[in-house]
Amino acid sequence: MTATDRSLELINAAAQAAADKLAHDIIAYDVSDVLSITDAFLLASAPSDRQVKSIVDEIEERLNKELGAKPVRREGDREARWVLLDYVDIVVHVQHSEERVFYALERLWKDCPEIDLPEEAKATRGKAAEHAEATAGEQDGELL
Repeated sequence: MTATDRSLELINAAAQAAADKLAHDIIAYDVSDVLSITDAFLLASAPSDRQVKSIVDEIEERLNKELGAKPVRREGDREARWVLLDYVDIVVHVQHSEERVFYALERLWKDCPEIDLPEEAKATRGKAAEHAEATAGEQDGELL
């Protein structure tokens, strides 16, 4: 079994929306062979709580406006460190970069096929690592 055309349509639109709001490390997995509750997962991250919320809002708006899809569940809004949007066919995880590294969801799904995403989304790979390097001195109170 593979992800449905509808699931792929949702994943691609969500990935593009995330990329448009400068999300980092956008990746999607077809989990339809290992899970019966959904077809695909989309993972994205951002360096701040505010940007996580902005990405989530853009994904919701774009999927609703362009595809008539609304999440059946939205979790994690209060802290905006890890927001989950459940569209039944797909589940979107937008995480603060620190949570992304700590929980490493990619390890759980690494054996599942990766879904090909729009070029703008693919170009976000490695951006979280670049940001972490660029801000490392700031964490120690140094200016770069």
